[in-house]
Amino acid sequence: MTTIRRIQDADVAGKRVLVRVDFNVPMKDGQVSDATRLEAAIPTIEYLTEKGAKVVLLAHFGRPKGAVVPEMSLEPVCQPLADLLGEAVYFSTVVTGPDAVSATMDLAAGEVLLMENTRFDAGEEKNDPAFAAALAELGDLYVNDAFSAAHRAHGSTEGVTHHLPSYAGLALQREMDHLVAALESPKRPVIALVGGAKVSTKIELLQNLVKKVDTLFVGGGMANTLLYAQGIKVGVSLCERDLVDTARAILAVAEQSGCKIMLPSDVVLAKEFKPNPETRLAATSEVGEDEMILDCGPATVVALGQAIDKAATLIWNGPLGAFETPPFDTATVETARHAARASAEGELIAVAGGGDTVAALNQAGVAGDFTFISTAGGAFLEWMEGKTLPGVAAVSGEVELVA
Repeated sequence: MTTIRRIQDADVAGKRVLVRVDFNVPMKDGQVSDATRLEAAIPTIEYLTEKGAKVVLLAHFGRPKGAVVPEMSLEPVCQPLADLLGEAVYFSTVVTGPDAVSATMDLAAGEVLLMENTRFDAGEEKNDPAFAAALAELGDLYVNDAFSAAHRAHGSTEGVTHHLPSYAGLALQREMDHLVAALESPKRPVIALVGGAKVSTKIELLQNLVKKVDTLFVGGGMANTLLYAQGIKVGVSLCERDLVDTARAILAVAEQSGCKIMLPSDVVLAKEFKPNPETRLAATSEVGEDEMILDCGPATVVALGQAIDKAATLIWNGPLGAFETPPFDTATVETARHAARASAEGELIAVAGGGDTVAALNQAGVAGDFTFISTAGGAFLEWMEGKTLPGVAAVSGEVELVA
């Protein structure tokens, strides 16, 4: 089971603590338009400042590709962050070198310094050892609090950890604790809901989940490929016919692993994909040659609700239909509300993640009732695929320090 080194175990008083945060925030007219990611970093920053640490923040913004792009500077983040902290936040226009080191040395205990965009240096995304060593000169120990960047082996997420004792911040701890509880040591039975457009984007996810969970429901366009692989006609629905063998292999592994696969038993059909077209409800086996499957039907939603009621843990990634286009959001919204009620009543551990999933749960108005929602995107997906994330391994005591 994955274990991580936590900042609560470190002596940070008087030390420069290099903290990797996710400040890749939405901007409009040079101003932060959504401070959610800043807010997520506050608990770790406040914990460290209250313990007397000198906090040095590392983050990336956008994709400057190793060049200094003024429009991608992190300086506009300073004031909103200071407002949230109720304390001044200093800014360094350089990330490495004598001036950067000097700025960290000038900090008093409890003060906060934000460094410029790490991606202004090409060494960041290349995980260049020299750049990582230069970053390490900014601190006495390192804390990763950006799970959303943990799947990238970059200088500020992995390379620097070869030079400094490394720990997990509070936000990363919360993320890992919930994901480990959901997939590595879950309360059973476990049901997973996986949706989205294409099987090709989630092959590894499906391959891993069928070995881990008790029931797997597949919805969205992905379900069409699995249905087609079982000889069911899907009309002109989105379907990756070239992945039939892959789909059959996944179904075979599920059977070998004792994982029950659930697919839609009834579907909402239309002859054109647009908002509020003429629709038809039919059994999955009754799709016309000129029709496309765009959502799960009510019988499927009822069956899925019953399966959720039997589960102790739910993992959800991806919508169950074309939820952005009404009325094809119905199955996703109704299932989300069902799961949210069970979670709110303490009957279900409900963990969800992925951009479309978060949007769907927000659309259903139930995001606050889930046990945990990950906004990490790619890192969440790779973790669910069973991959080792470089940023997590780095704070798990698995990285050897350079002598």
